[in-house]
Amino acid sequence: MTVLSPAAIAEAYLAACRAELAAIKPGNVHVHAAGHRMSVADFEASAVLSAPVLAASGARVGARAEGAVSATRAGVGQNTNLGIVLLCAPLAAAAERPGPLRPALAAVLAGLDATDAAGVFAAIRLAAPGGLGRAERHDVTTDAPAPPLLAAMAQAAGRDRIARAYVTGFEDLFETGLPALAAARAAGLSEPWTTTAVHLAFLTGFPDSHLARKFGIETAERVRAEAKAALHGLTLGEGARAALLARDAALKAAGHNPGTSADLTVATLFLDALDQRKAEATAGQAASCQ
Repeated sequence: MTVLSPAAIAEAYLAACRAELAAIKPGNVHVHAAGHRMSVADFEASAVLSAPVLAASGARVGARAEGAVSATRAGVGQNTNLGIVLLCAPLAAAAERPGPLRPALAAVLAGLDATDAAGVFAAIRLAAPGGLGRAERHDVTTDAPAPPLLAAMAQAAGRDRIARAYVTGFEDLFETGLPALAAARAAGLSEPWTTTAVHLAFLTGFPDSHLARKFGIETAERVRAEAKAALHGLTLGEGARAALLARDAALKAAGHNPGTSADLTVATLFLDALDQRKAEATAGQAASCQ
């Protein structure tokens, strides 16, 4: 497979962000309902601002992350996309490498260095995500020299699914997100329902780590279990709209924002879009050689 250009990577990223906003995602911001003092316009602007930095040719993962969060902060004034950026920066770097994305991503993660750590930790401090707290080791909230990035992510992996992604080769995307997307398509669903299917796979599959960080693991597990029970047997499509919006309203009324589920959804859509663009580019190259 060929490498992708910065323009193609930015296009795939913007498409993923916009597709995620178009779908009903209980508890998160989408075109059918704002929430948590954020609007669709905030997320749309964040995607546009962060796309060129995230897709910058040859940039390190840390530089992509810090630059994207900095651009977002300057333009939107709040943290709308830290989790998205942390997940999508390695994917963007992998898309610049030849060959399939999963081994390319593994190589990107294995090659993370001190400059990547400094950039990622700077991005986290700049975004100041809610409920971050302090850690006894590898505390990213201080200005001390950055510890090895994978070591810090490994320490946080048990409580944060985004950190976990860095030490599992983005397992959640490959083993939960992409299969849910493929199953939704095989069932005949089209966008935005395929995106809703991905989000629900994450929301009901494990406790959302953003909720766990802000409210505790018991609350996160209760939200997961309640969503699974409330949506059990639901067939996605227009007939599911009322039930999904009712669950959405209940979560927002309680102030519960399953943000990690939304971040993982964007990253899954981005990964899928990159895969498709790589396949198309490879097919185009093969055709031109005949």
